[in-house]
Amino acid sequence: MKIGNKNFETDKHTYIMGILNVTPDSFSDGGKFNETEAALVHTQQMIEDGADIIDIGGESTRPGHIQITEEEEIERTAPIIEKIKSTFDIPVSIDTYKAKVAQAAVEAGADLVNDIWGLKYDEKIAEVIAASNVACCLMHNRDNHDYQNYMAEVKQDLQETIALAKKAGIADEKIMLDPGVGFGKTYENNLEIIYKMEELEELGYPLLLGTSRKSVIGLTLDLPVTERVEGTLVTTVLAVMKHYSFVRVHDVKENKRVIQMAEAIREGWK
Repeated sequence: MKIGNKNFETDKHTYIMGILNVTPDSFSDGGKFNETEAALVHTQQMIEDGADIIDIGGESTRPGHIQITEEEEIERTAPIIEKIKSTFDIPVSIDTYKAKVAQAAVEAGADLVNDIWGLKYDEKIAEVIAASNVACCLMHNRDNHDYQNYMAEVKQDLQETIALAKKAGIADEKIMLDPGVGFGKTYENNLEIIYKMEELEELGYPLLLGTSRKSVIGLTLDLPVTERVEGTLVTTVLAVMKHYSFVRVHDVKENKRVIQMAEAIREGWK
């Protein structure tokens, strides 16, 4: 899979998408990196720690978040995307579900659109992705957790997302999928999809796991958001063992080391 000017061997390695929230109200690090200089310093640190992609978000999607306007989201993200792309040689992702924000981000240099609604919130975002020929990460999500046959319905929802991508003309080699831990799911649903994450391989696309510091970890361990690194690392090990191509994380250095060790165990004995 090619993202920006980098080739990713998605069948051989688990790559790291480092999270850069340029928001004042992110659940984990709100306000820490929403100034350009702080964002650049943190980006450099993530690159040094082993990040392969930088994922920039301008609107918090934590439970109970307040939606902001497209204009405000663009003002937060586009200048930082431009600065990162002119300063570092690393693919950049925009974390948005809005077509206008995605368009502005691509014009600023973004190489990937990370849509938490899997093309189902804003019907025009698929057209933006197709026309710009950038990669995309399409996540499972729904506005309820009323499942009758949970895993089957997750796959069906993602198949609907894939159909939307194909209809818009997004190339298969530009698509990765995300099971959507923490979105449209109960606590038990989240645990189940982490345990059964390899079932999504049958859809035929590279897979990304995003569990970093999320509530499923906090609820399990009864820990605040600042103390969820170890819980996150457990899920990263599972992702490696189940051949996921990407993990989206806050704590890059720790996850990089865990991936290296897990891959050595998975591959080294053969």
